[in-house]
Amino acid sequence: MSAKAAISKEIFAPLDERMLGAVQVKRRTKKKIPFLATGGQVTNKKPTQASITKVKQFEGSTSFVRRSQWMLEQLRQVNGIDPNRDSAEFDLLFENAFDQWVASTASEKCTFFQILHHTCQRYLTDRKPEFINCQSKIMGGNSILHSAADSVSSAVQKASQALNERGERLGRAEEKTEDLKNSAQQFAETAHKLAMKHKC
Repeated sequence: MSAKAAISKEIFAPLDERMLGAVQVKRRTKKKIPFLATGGQVTNKKPTQASITKVKQFEGSTSFVRRSQWMLEQLRQVNGIDPNRDSAEFDLLFENAFDQWVASTASEKCTFFQILHHTCQRYLTDRKPEFINCQSKIMGGNSILHSAADSVSSAVQKASQALNERGERLGRAEEKTEDLKNSAQQFAETAHKLAMKHKC
């Protein structure tokens, strides 16, 4: 089981929560501590609540524990550090905390930012966090979220079309089956009449 799947199962599933995204990060300090920052973790309860949760897997252990958690409303700023290059570093500024991070890869950071930005747009109505020093691809345009949404929409359309075609074929098959049943019944009746006629 992957780390993301394990976290989703161990940390979020028992509490009626679901994880929208995760990025493996390390603190940008002398002490390199591996964490998984799960962005846009959402509860299924009403009203919907979104939060950012930091979990840690201790050395020699297969399980994960929650280390810190912030409500999405507490997120004030997401700093991508350098908008001109693919950097794995980023900072998150909350109401009461400031964290400096380094993702495993720039691509993983980009995916995390896209999920976080999308989650903020969806769940925050009043005060949205500021995304600064981020590459434009993170904020929209050809983001993986839009691509994923487009591909899901396309897949749904194809599946719907396939179901309609299958339904039409099943309908035609039912009509043919009914016709064959009627023909067989008529044949049986005719055969029975002939048999009775020649019996006499």
